[in-house]
Amino acid sequence: MFREMRRFKQQLPFHTCQEILSKQKRAVLSVLGDEGYPYGVPVNYWYDPSRGELGTIFIHCAVTGHKLDAIAACDKVSFCVLDNEVPEEGSWWYHVNSVICFGRASLIEEPQALHDALFSFGQKYFPPEIDIEAEIAKSAGRVNVIQVTIEHLTGKHVREN
Repeated sequence: MFREMRRFKQQLPFHTCQEILSKQKRAVLSVLGDEGYPYGVPVNYWYDPSRGELGTIFIHCAVTGHKLDAIAACDKVSFCVLDNEVPEEGSWWYHVNSVICFGRASLIEEPQALHDALFSFGQKYFPPEIDIEAEIAKSAGRVNVIQVTIEHLTGKHVREN
């Protein structure tokens, strides 16, 4: 169903893909948007490797908007994360790793599951002195979380040249 990576010698091991998904903070979620146009949007996310065979991605969002309308119409999404680029010593070339995931997206409906997901966002993004529970209470009703069940995942190492 999914294509094999053409440049397989550059393919990253699964554990490296999981490390990149776990440590990075920004990614691009792509959905099938209005009039069939692709819609890629930068998002904040967290990755839980323990949920599902390949893990699950959780994306912070509002309660309405373009990406939510698109997901309601077609739940198939792609998700792309870039690792930090590293300059090659003695050269102007850069090395970068990327991970691309394909999966099915849905909104978290159950209140306790939504709370738990928002709490996990707070743990990843907030400074330690911030009261996560207070922030969740303040934003109640204005935020939601998309969960992406990963069906296929590949990672690639690229030497830009």
